[in-house]
Amino acid sequence: MNSIKLSSKLLPLTGEIQNYAWGGKSYISQLLEKENNQQKCAEYWLGAHRSAPSYIATANGNIPLDNYLKINSQESLGEETLNKFGKLPFLFKVLDVKEMLSIQVHPTKIEAEKGFKYENDLGIPLNAIHRNYKDDNHKPEVMVALSEFWLLHGFLAKKKLVCRLNEIKEFASLASIFKNEGYLGLYKTVMQFSVEESNHLLRPLINRIMPLYLNGKLQKNSPDYWAAKAVATSVDVNILDKGIYSIYFFNLVQLNRGEAIFQDAGIPHAYLEGQNIELMANSDNVLRGGLTKKHIDVAELIKHISFTETIPNILKGDLQNDKLERIFSTSAPDFELSEIKIPISKFYNSVSKTPQILLLLDGEVEIKAGKNSLKLMKGKSVFLKANCTYKITSLKKATIYKAKVGN
Repeated sequence: MNSIKLSSKLLPLTGEIQNYAWGGKSYISQLLEKENNQQKCAEYWLGAHRSAPSYIATANGNIPLDNYLKINSQESLGEETLNKFGKLPFLFKVLDVKEMLSIQVHPTKIEAEKGFKYENDLGIPLNAIHRNYKDDNHKPEVMVALSEFWLLHGFLAKKKLVCRLNEIKEFASLASIFKNEGYLGLYKTVMQFSVEESNHLLRPLINRIMPLYLNGKLQKNSPDYWAAKAVATSVDVNILDKGIYSIYFFNLVQLNRGEAIFQDAGIPHAYLEGQNIELMANSDNVLRGGLTKKHIDVAELIKHISFTETIPNILKGDLQNDKLERIFSTSAPDFELSEIKIPISKFYNSVSKTPQILLLLDGEVEIKAGKNSLKLMKGKSVFLKANCTYKITSLKKATIYKAKVGN
C-alpha cells in the first residue's frame, strides 16, 4: 500500500473485513487480492465507524481514520461537514451476500436518539445481545448491484398482497385479517404467533415446497424458492422462522449489475443474494424481523415499520455532463454515491468540497492533487480531504465508486 505525507489531500486508506456467517468466501478476497483462507468475508468497511475504522498508511505506520479525523477535523472534514455532522457522516461498504440477511428496518434520526438514550438510561451495555440501539443515528442506505442481486423491499401493493394470500392455501386464514386490519394487523398477527401457532401454519407450506426446492424446480423469482432456502439453511428446522412470512408479504426485487435501490427509514427489507456496493449513514442501528438467529424485539420493530405499500424505485443513476460519472441521488443528506468509469488514458477532474472516499473496483489509475500523486490498483482506496481539487488518469480501463457527503 502506498504511504504519503499526512499534509497531502490524498490519504491511502485500507478498510476492515467483517467475517459474518452469511458472507461468501471469494468475492471480497479476490477484489482486495488477499489470500483466501476459507473464512467467510461478508463485508469490507471503509470509513470511521468506531467498531471497525479504516486506517491511513503513513511512513510512520498505520493510523485509524477515526482518530486522525478527531485530531484533524477542520482540515479533513471541512467547515460545512463539521458544522452539519461533526464527524464523517457515512460508512462505505462492499457486501458479498451468500446466505440471507435478517429482515430489518432502520429508525429515523429522532427515534434513534430517543431509543439510544432510553437504553443508556436503563444501563444496557452497548454490546448486549438484546440491545436495539447501538448509537443515536439513523441508517438510510443506498446500494448498487455488482452482480445479479436479490432482495426484499417493502410491502407488496395491496392488490398483489391480496392475490398472494388467496393463492397460497396455507395462508387462507390470513387473507381476512389483511382485509379487516390492513398491513399492521397482518404483520402484527404473524409476528406475535407462538412457535406452535406459527409452525402449524407454515409447516404444510414448507412440506409442499421443499421437495421442489431440493429437486431444483423452483426459480429465484418465486418467494417459494427463498422460503425453502431459509429452512434449508436454518440451524433448527423444528422452529420455522417467522421471517418466512415477510418473504411472501414483501416485494421480491431483482437488480441487475449497475442498478441501485435506496432503503429509507421505515422500509422493511432484507438482502438475499449477490454482491453490492453500499453507502449508508454512519450507524449500526438495526431492528430485526427474522431469517437469522439475531435478537428480535417485535414491539420495537413494529413501532418503526412503514405499514404501507411500497413500489420499488430502481435507480439507474444520472449520467453527468462529463459522460464518466453516474450519480445515484437519494434524499439522505449524509451521503452521495456515484460510479465513475474512465476509459484508458482519459481523465476525470473534480473538486471534493466535502470529504470523499474512492474505491477502485477494477483497473489502474493515478490521482493527482497539487504536488501529490497516488497510484491505485484494483481493490485499493483513498480518503480525500475536503476542498481538494484532483485529477484521475486511467492507466487501465477503470471503474471507481465514490462516496461523499450529500448536498
